[in-house]
Amino acid sequence: MSGAPLPPCDQLLTVEAAAERLSTSVRFIRRLVAQRRIEFVKVGRHVRISESALAEFVAAGRVAPITSVSVWKNRRGVA
Repeated sequence: MSGAPLPPCDQLLTVEAAAERLSTSVRFIRRLVAQRRIEFVKVGRHVRISESALAEFVAAGRVAPITSVSVWKNRRGVA
């Protein structure tokens, strides 16, 4: 966690709301928090996830599609 202040427009989401945004289970979000795989904020004993942290997590998991050009470009002299 960076410790930097949140931008004023960055809303804090509950674990339940974050799970709903990602169309996943609450358990998955809690596992991400427990494994420190997503940035979160502690408000007392409550865990909150900022919208920007959720967007960063999604962006980090983005995988580019495979194209035929990239497949053929990486092949080398297969006999």
